[in-house]
Amino acid sequence: MRRAHRGSEWTATRRGNGDKGCVVRMRRLTDWLVYLLVRAVVCWVQSVRIETCHTLSRVLAFLANDILGVRRQVVNDNLSAIFPELSAAERVDLARRMWEHLLLMGCEIFHAPRKIHRTNYQHYVRIERKREIVRCLLDPRPVLLVSGHFGNFEMGGFITSLMGFHTYTVARPLDNPHLDRYINRFRSINGQHILSKQGSSNQIDQLLASGETLTLLGDQHAGPKGCWVDFFGRPASCHKAIALFTLKSGAPLLVGYCRRDGKPMRFEQSVVGIVDPRDAGEEVAGVKPLTQWYNRALEKAVSFAPEQYWWLHRRWKGTPPTRKSRAHDVAA
Repeated sequence: MRRAHRGSEWTATRRGNGDKGCVVRMRRLTDWLVYLLVRAVVCWVQSVRIETCHTLSRVLAFLANDILGVRRQVVNDNLSAIFPELSAAERVDLARRMWEHLLLMGCEIFHAPRKIHRTNYQHYVRIERKREIVRCLLDPRPVLLVSGHFGNFEMGGFITSLMGFHTYTVARPLDNPHLDRYINRFRSINGQHILSKQGSSNQIDQLLASGETLTLLGDQHAGPKGCWVDFFGRPASCHKAIALFTLKSGAPLLVGYCRRDGKPMRFEQSVVGIVDPRDAGEEVAGVKPLTQWYNRALEKAVSFAPEQYWWLHRRWKGTPPTRKSRAHDVAA
């Protein structure tokens, strides 16, 4: 009986391991098929004019927003809270233009490596406050560049690298490893280096100590234990790392953006705020006030073109912990 029992356990274990192996193989196959599909779409997009892409983006935006209702509730909740003065029809129109922007943003990214180069990027981008930006980037001290899910932020890093400034960008790896390598090849084509969001804190400290430039997205939800500040009048949880990197290294903090300037493949790149820890006052002396400061700057950038912000992502989740719960966490 004991042998039979052991045999049945061994058979069940082997069967379980076989099931896991089958799942892994299916996932690998799915990743490959998705990657091939994306590459086929990219090839088609690169073969047509950007104006054609813009027209198609309008059509697909109507399909995604008005017909399929992709993330309709999330987008409507966000727009209702941030723009209470808008009517229902105006919110639908803004949501549709957001989808148009997102789809066109992808097309611009696919076209960029073939069209925008070191010798002609001035024809595609208008850089405001260029003297201030260059002065900060040439400073021997490290620099932190913060942006948000606004405009074509991927093109922001691409253009900064074309200007001759190498940067290090913190990004979460994509679940599909083939797509992750493909996207990172675009990001690093001109000297933008990608750091994994997980486990890179020691490397970041070394880079900042060496005077490098670090770029991050500052509008990602950080969970209940993040730094809670106001973003468009609503509490939002932010990662404390941006403020800590700035205060610890003494790096100037720039809040910038790269937004579409009227036509496809035409951009405006600028900064909406610069703070230098050496000269800053008490209003940005700590983690929370500095985090609040760059969120105010991001609000200002979004106000230039609200349709170019990612209203579909869950920026506002949960509520700030009460003093009682915070005290319990400290005691624990």
